[in-house]
Amino acid sequence: MDIVLYPGPGEYGALLRRPHKDATGLRATVAAVLADVRSRGDVAVKEYEHKFDHVQLDSLAVSPEEMDRAEALVSDNLKDAIRLAHDNISRFHEAQRMSPIRVETVPGVECWQKSVPIERVGLYIPGGTAPLFSTVLMLASPARIAGCREVVLCSPPSRDGSLHPAILFAARVAGVNRIFKCGGVQAIGAMAYGTESVPRVSKIFGPGNQYVTCAKQLVSMADVAIDMPAGPSEVAIVADSTCRPAFVAADMLSQAEHGTDSQSILFTDSREVATQVQQEVERQLAVLPRRDLAAASLQHSRIVVLKDMQQAFDICNEYAPEHLILAMDDALSWEDRVVNAGSVFLGHYSCESAGDYASGTNHTLPTSGYAKAYSGVNLDSFCRKITFQHLTPRGIDSIGRAVETMAEAEMLEAHRRAMTLRMETLKS
Repeated sequence: MDIVLYPGPGEYGALLRRPHKDATGLRATVAAVLADVRSRGDVAVKEYEHKFDHVQLDSLAVSPEEMDRAEALVSDNLKDAIRLAHDNISRFHEAQRMSPIRVETVPGVECWQKSVPIERVGLYIPGGTAPLFSTVLMLASPARIAGCREVVLCSPPSRDGSLHPAILFAARVAGVNRIFKCGGVQAIGAMAYGTESVPRVSKIFGPGNQYVTCAKQLVSMADVAIDMPAGPSEVAIVADSTCRPAFVAADMLSQAEHGTDSQSILFTDSREVATQVQQEVERQLAVLPRRDLAAASLQHSRIVVLKDMQQAFDICNEYAPEHLILAMDDALSWEDRVVNAGSVFLGHYSCESAGDYASGTNHTLPTSGYAKAYSGVNLDSFCRKITFQHLTPRGIDSIGRAVETMAEAEMLEAHRRAMTLRMETLKS
């Protein structure tokens, strides 16, 4: 992992470049699968499951008996950990409930806003090398708190046709209504369009590989909402001379083991810290079970030494990381310097792993610089804000002439007349 010393602003662009896989032809391939699922429903989904996940499915739905068998396979320790994480996630998201807003803008005109849950949401939970049962908690828990009537989950099955037991147990704890064995583009298409088995949803949540991400973006253009654009996972660490190099290295490696396209960047004002962290990364990497995968990720990770902490925060805000760790004694005093980040971890003991699993914050976060404009998943992600207004005759008197004048200026005669008729009725 390279150490870059004292770069100037002109070098920031190259330093902050994210890894990107070649997506040539990706869009056309994904669009073809989506069109097939839309046209042929369950039959197409099952064919793609056989083709991509190498499993022959008689039914896409997970049965109550499968749920019971899965629960019996999960250890008591893991069950307790999942329940603890669910409690903390629920507690934090419950606190995000919005207080109703009701305002009389002028005499006779009252406006208010209500938070209304999305009726049916779809959750995509990746399988593959790491079954992300923690993501089930992160998505289903706030969906239930928000009041979504139905929570649908899709996840790719293993070759024996089963889903990982921890995914099913977490789904039961978090209150998922219906679970289906399908993954990849076909799962996104099934939730976006609906099939004989999988109900059509109004919004799709969850991470995935480049095919899943592309599918979510395509269906969001006309058919269904999505949580956010998402790419490979990433962490930035801002560390000063008070950091614990072993902690910093462990945090960088925890990100690196997500996948070969994950990225970890350390910004520091200390050359000594840079060298110590580099050595710690090498030492800890050697004993990781997923070291080959992590090593590949570290090829596009780096350590950047800046002249001072002010510059470190400037370049970090430009990077806009998904996860940001402030590894310094006085981390809390730097909180206001954070402008662009998905989720922030303050101090030596606030490791990203805490937020990934059990502190209570959500780990479904904007990547690829989208933290400049997007929030991570929260309670509002599962709601819509509907505004209401009520005008009395006094309200017509208060704003009627202004409405007429503005409609006339925009040359929208029917708009003007809708108000004028009411004004004339009140005068008669």
